[in-house]
Amino acid sequence: MTGYDSLGGNGGGPSSTGGAVCHWLKHMKLYRVVLIVVFCLLSLPFVFYNLLVHEESNVQHSDIHRTRSQLFTFEDVSPLKAADLKLRIDEMLRMKGTVSLELRDLESRRQKLQSDIGLYNQKIDELKQELARQQTELDRLKISVEQAQVAQREAVLRNTPELALPRALFSDTLPAQMRPIDATHSRSCKMSTCFDHSRCSLTSGFPVYLYDPDTTSIVSAGYDIDGFLKTTIKQTLGYNAHLTTDPKKACVFLVLVGEALSEHEVQNRYVAPQGAADGSGAPNFSSLNVTRLRLLPYWGGDGRNHVLLNFARREVGPGAGNMLQGQAMDTGRAMLVQSSFEESQFRVGFDLIAPPILGPPGGDVWQECAPMLPARRKYLLSFQGELLGQNGSMVGPRGTDDTESDTVDEFIIEHLKEMSSGRTQDYFMLQFECVPATEQRAPSGLRDWSLCGTDNSRKSVLKESTFALLLAPGGGSTSSTLLQARLYEALRAGAIPLVLGGDQVQLPYAETIDWRRVVISLPKARITELHFLLRAIPDADLLTMRRQGRLVWERYLSSVQSTVDTIVASLRSRLGIPPKPIPSVIAHSVFNSSFVPLKSDPVIDTEPEESLGPIEPPYPSPAFRRNYTATLVQSREMWNDWADPFALYPQLPFDPVLPSDAKFIGSHMGFRPIGKGAGGTGKEFGESLGGNYPREQFTIVILTYEREQVLMDSLSRLYGLPYLHKVIVVWNSPKPPLEDLRWPDIGVPVHVVRAPRNSLNNRFLPFDAIETEAVLSVDDDAHLRHDEILFGFRVWREHRDRVVGFPGRFHAWDVNSLDSWNYNSNYSCELSMVLTGAAFIHKYYTYLYTYTLPQAIRDKVDEYMNCEDIAMNFLVSHVTRKPPVKVTSRWTFRCPGCPVSLSEDDTHFQERHKCINFFTKVFGYTPLLNTQYRADSILFKTRIPHDKQKCFKFI
Repeated sequence: MTGYDSLGGNGGGPSSTGGAVCHWLKHMKLYRVVLIVVFCLLSLPFVFYNLLVHEESNVQHSDIHRTRSQLFTFEDVSPLKAADLKLRIDEMLRMKGTVSLELRDLESRRQKLQSDIGLYNQKIDELKQELARQQTELDRLKISVEQAQVAQREAVLRNTPELALPRALFSDTLPAQMRPIDATHSRSCKMSTCFDHSRCSLTSGFPVYLYDPDTTSIVSAGYDIDGFLKTTIKQTLGYNAHLTTDPKKACVFLVLVGEALSEHEVQNRYVAPQGAADGSGAPNFSSLNVTRLRLLPYWGGDGRNHVLLNFARREVGPGAGNMLQGQAMDTGRAMLVQSSFEESQFRVGFDLIAPPILGPPGGDVWQECAPMLPARRKYLLSFQGELLGQNGSMVGPRGTDDTESDTVDEFIIEHLKEMSSGRTQDYFMLQFECVPATEQRAPSGLRDWSLCGTDNSRKSVLKESTFALLLAPGGGSTSSTLLQARLYEALRAGAIPLVLGGDQVQLPYAETIDWRRVVISLPKARITELHFLLRAIPDADLLTMRRQGRLVWERYLSSVQSTVDTIVASLRSRLGIPPKPIPSVIAHSVFNSSFVPLKSDPVIDTEPEESLGPIEPPYPSPAFRRNYTATLVQSREMWNDWADPFALYPQLPFDPVLPSDAKFIGSHMGFRPIGKGAGGTGKEFGESLGGNYPREQFTIVILTYEREQVLMDSLSRLYGLPYLHKVIVVWNSPKPPLEDLRWPDIGVPVHVVRAPRNSLNNRFLPFDAIETEAVLSVDDDAHLRHDEILFGFRVWREHRDRVVGFPGRFHAWDVNSLDSWNYNSNYSCELSMVLTGAAFIHKYYTYLYTYTLPQAIRDKVDEYMNCEDIAMNFLVSHVTRKPPVKVTSRWTFRCPGCPVSLSEDDTHFQERHKCINFFTKVFGYTPLLNTQYRADSILFKTRIPHDKQKCFKFI
């Protein structure tokens, strides 16, 4: 205490106080300090805990107070009676229900707003797509305007009126009377000296007048023309488009002057009298009455532009077919058409060698032919004949040339006998004496080889022969009826003719038919090399010559109709006059003239498509532009490769192609090069067709049968398709369409054509409404995108002579039977057919299918109601010897919602197996060829810069 007091009493300021504390600390115990510090440390946590608890209590009290204020509207919570509490609870429940209703209303509004937002977003997307589509359409319209301006400039540059027909070379008058010419001048006749070209204008159509053989006879007394021949010639010429009944308009006048006499007539009427060893009693085939000939009403004094037809018939004999045998020419300026000529008689380029008439009047002749396979047959070489006109067989005295000819013939016969004596593994059928002996006799001075046996016996031998030997006649003959008959029979049987002594022989229609592709012609001096040459020919060449020989036989030699048509076409071809246009099938509308079908808006795909091409007005393909040049530039092809030279086609798939620079230098009319010639990728590619041909469009032909809704859907999908000219709907049902059926307006004409009858052959009728070269044949349930169609069209423009399409099929060899084909639709790395349910073809092939294809094939299509697509593939491959072209990866077509197709029936496939084998039998071989590739666009799966476009996005 004393210390404390002194501390306090020492001062009243800070210094005195600090000193007191220090003094006190000095006198305190250490344990006391420790106790004080421990106490402070223990007390502080309790103090802080009490403070925190007190603060939390205040917060909870505040929350409870706030909650109660919200529930009781700041009323004081005090003990309530039961009735008041119930009222409060009811009030709270009512408030809860009201709040729930408000919440549900808010949720429904929220959902509606979300739905509206979704609809607006969808509409925004649709507007964006529509904007893109309209932009694409605008781009197409710009391109279309540019194309139209180019077309206008071309029209202005052309600036030429329609080409007028030339002035007629003659007036419609009969031939004027001229002074007859003598035999010397007649023997030297040429087309330039003995033919009046003024009667045959280039635009005349080559009218031909036939003297009625029933009322006009120019043969001598005791002779007559067979009635069957007269009737047949009149009928067959009646089917020829060049025949006219007005002699004033005729270019040439045909005169039927006679026929070869049959074996029976030769034996009974012209057998030499006994004792006439000098041959003075030899048969005289000169039955032509020259006096009657000159009295023909339109003879004109000298017979100019007259054609004397001397036909030989079946069972021909030596010397038959030559009405002027042994005579000097005394027919004026008339041309002579027959099968037998002496070398001094035949006027090259003026007279015409025609085969004997050995076939039927007309119709299908394929049953007369033998199969082309195998390439090498049982006999390497065959011959059946006996030499007439030697060793006392009623011939006149022979000179030195005849003696030398006899020596050569004897050497040839001996060498042939030695060759066939069995020293090689090859078999020969060589018969130089007829058994039984022939009763045929040769006229004076004529040496020729007779026909042994009957037609059937010779045919059976020739069908087993690879080559058929034809020995040239002697006695100065350049052609004989017997030689022509052998040629006819060899080609019919598929035996390749081998003409020994061919350097002196004239074959039929040699001006136009390329016989080098059909016949092996050798001089007689090659006889020792004959066997070596025949064995050196490979199978491919054998079959090529055999196929070409059958083509020539069927087209020009097989029937009376083919012979008559070929004679007329040969004369017309000499003059450079185009044939008559081939007739088209008139497309009769299925609607009455007063009925207007209902139209509906098409279903437009909202997905924006790439710009595939400009929108163009209908542009038909130019027709008949090569009427006069095709017969000059491609005459050999017309006669020896393509269908026939008898008709003029609007266009051909074989037209020549201009050089690449011609479209920029002088020949630019109609061409639309990509990028104006600079090229480019997708953008420039979509603006122009490009390619090697001028601009063109295509026609779609749809065959349908009582599937209206499927048809309407297919038509709607064609809206906006570039380069589409029109659509032809072939209505195959006998029932007309429903009157309330709404036809979609697709921007191009839709012609609904009434079919003559329910036939799948109607798919390929050459309707006059088809005005384009390109024809897209599609089924009514085929679903093709626009880019697929456009790509197929572009590919077809580069392969115009082939079938270009989507679904591929192939013919498979039956490994079980080993003698037949099967139709196969499985996935394969090879194909040989493209189904015409979705394929491009040239209109030219519709003419061939309708007018040239054997009727038996079209009948088989009608019988099965199937196989028309196989028939078209056979036809095109037969003409071109090329396989079809498949485009894109499409293998089948699935039509959603369409009825089950007949092609899914097993019977369908069985019928198609039979079709392939039957068509092979008709053609004589299987013309289908395999291909191992398909066509895709150039930039497909090619990496290109981002600023470039591909040709097609998905192809």
